[in-house]
Amino acid sequence: MQRIMGIDIGEKRIGIAASDLLGITAQPIETYTRTGEGDAEYIAKKAGELGATTVVAGLPLNMNGSEGPSALKAREFMSEVEKLGLKVMFQDERLTTVSAERTLLEADMSRKKRRQVIDKVAAVYILRAYLDTHSV
Repeated sequence: MQRIMGIDIGEKRIGIAASDLLGITAQPIETYTRTGEGDAEYIAKKAGELGATTVVAGLPLNMNGSEGPSALKAREFMSEVEKLGLKVMFQDERLTTVSAERTLLEADMSRKKRRQVIDKVAAVYILRAYLDTHSV
């Protein structure tokens, strides 16, 4: 099996997570601060370092399931990643950041520390949801 990378695409940061080789677990990897130029290339490079050929991106749907401006931005960004030779998949990310925030609050993490890790924890939730629905 191949490792899969999950990402939570934000305006300022991208959370990155990766599965194990069996596709059973998802671990947080890092939070990348966007520069605007070269962001897709960074994601492709990180996928290569992790041995991932598939990248699952969170798709921020509206609560009624429709796609709004944020979903369009995610699709546009991921089309750039796909052009770099990676297989791109999307996973509904509704409430993943809320879930990640709740987990970090339960861990009694400070606001400053939460801000540093929230994106990669959200990426874990996105990847975990994908793995749960696409298990072999």
